[in-house]
Amino acid sequence: MNPKITTFRSAIGLAVIVLTSISALAQEGKLLLHVTPPQAYIFLDGRAISEASKHRYLKLPAGDHKIELVNYGYIPTTRSVTITAGKWTELDVDLQQVSTFNVSSPFGAITIEGADHDAVLLNGKTPDFFVGQGDEFNNSFIWKQELVVPPGTYQVTVLRQDKEIWSGPVTVPLNKRVVVDIPKGVRKTVGWSRWEKLGSTPRFTAGAASATVAVARPSADLSVATAQLNCGDSSQLKWTSADAPQVEINPIGTVATSGQEAIQPKQTTTYNLTATGPGGTVTSAATVNVNTAVQADLGLSPAEIHYKRVGDQVVEDDTTALKWTATNASNISIDPLGAVDPNGSRTLKIAPKKTDPGPVDETVTYTLTARNDCGGTEEKTATLHLVGSIELPELALRSVFFPTDRPQTLKSEAALLPSEQETLKSIAADFQKYLASEPNSRLILIGHADKRGPQAYNQPLSERRAQLAKKFLVQNGVPEDKIDTQAYGKQKNLSADQVKELLAQDTKLSAEERDKLMRKFPTLVLAYNRRVDINLNPGDKQSAQDYPLQSPDFARLVDRNGPKQAASGVELAAKREKISKQ
Repeated sequence: MNPKITTFRSAIGLAVIVLTSISALAQEGKLLLHVTPPQAYIFLDGRAISEASKHRYLKLPAGDHKIELVNYGYIPTTRSVTITAGKWTELDVDLQQVSTFNVSSPFGAITIEGADHDAVLLNGKTPDFFVGQGDEFNNSFIWKQELVVPPGTYQVTVLRQDKEIWSGPVTVPLNKRVVVDIPKGVRKTVGWSRWEKLGSTPRFTAGAASATVAVARPSADLSVATAQLNCGDSSQLKWTSADAPQVEINPIGTVATSGQEAIQPKQTTTYNLTATGPGGTVTSAATVNVNTAVQADLGLSPAEIHYKRVGDQVVEDDTTALKWTATNASNISIDPLGAVDPNGSRTLKIAPKKTDPGPVDETVTYTLTARNDCGGTEEKTATLHLVGSIELPELALRSVFFPTDRPQTLKSEAALLPSEQETLKSIAADFQKYLASEPNSRLILIGHADKRGPQAYNQPLSERRAQLAKKFLVQNGVPEDKIDTQAYGKQKNLSADQVKELLAQDTKLSAEERDKLMRKFPTLVLAYNRRVDINLNPGDKQSAQDYPLQSPDFARLVDRNGPKQAASGVELAAKREKISKQ
């Protein structure tokens, strides 16, 4: 190759290097640190740099940076700095000692060889676990530089910048010194006579050719404000720790080194605090007992009620009071009422499920279910007994009576005297109500005539009587298709004995009045047979053959040509008795 060409290329390369360096320098600024104590260690943007010395000068890229300054026995300090290209930034930091600076025995010791000025951390890999730099723990017979720790096993980590030079477990026996050779690891464990001189020693001391770091064992305490809870209640966890930058509470997670937190456990829970620091790990526990049991009660007073309905009229309808309580429950319901408050009562009026006539004998079960969010549940039942009856409407049936030889035609509505019309009106009204409950019911109207005259005459007469009664019932609202008629003429007359028995059964008559009526007994027998019986089907209920003896229409019904002014049968009998005595 041509020597001139080679020389030219070298010149170009050098120029590029120079230009690149100038460009990089143009993007940098300078940080001047003034730190007390000067042995404090610098972590820059998470990288282990070196001890601060009295005045420390760092070149940093322009922009924001995080500076962490740590020294065991002092409160760590974190600062954010903004570096301006081509300018100086000064930072003064005075670390403060921790409140309890001395550490008490028992102790063992660690000597670290080969770590130079690298950061040494115990039981963690963040600046919070920094205990010193390697040059402070390189012991010899001339100078005494030691890492004094409580007996135990430690995870030792040595960092240089962002690299992990060595990390491994180191077990330190009581009153022994363990020598760790970086990066080979533990080299030997030897006797350590200095422990006899150490009772209570400062966390950090440094001289011209000596340094001692005495690491404290962490302490921690966890307590709970209320240890007995019902489901849904809250309590308060409170904890303190010292010399432990890492604190966790299971099952909560990582927490501050000291603090408090509201808790609402759903079941009995033991909270376990683990505090880890350079000096080891300690634990503390607190248990919260959660009452998940639900207490509930449900009752009815009275437990049996009565119900009675006649037709569509409820004549007896008792009530009962349902009362309940539930504690330690957040969800309460009563079937079939739905969701309810934890404590309450409700007045209940129950109708039977059955609707057809007959006795009522039913039970209604109420089930209370109470639950809480902690898995507790309780179920209570109360049974209500409903007794009574559903009855058909009262249907009072009375036979309808006619005057002699009436009606002569179906148009002779006058044959139905006012008293008998009132009877038919009452039957019509009652039967319509009865139909609402028993729609298949029917009325059977049976016409009769007394024994006088031939059957050929009496048969159509009895038919006219039945038809006239039917016509009147229809006019008063009874459906025509619900009425049947029959006629027997004089074929089924009541006998004298039957009439006598009917008179004896009439409770409205006194004995004296009954005796007076018996004086015209033959006429009464004829009058009883001029009638229309009204029967109910199904059920075979027959009308009462009660003659209207005390009706104003009595005379017109009994005698063919009754008095012009109405008088009852009892009144006429009394008048005749008076005339016979004159």
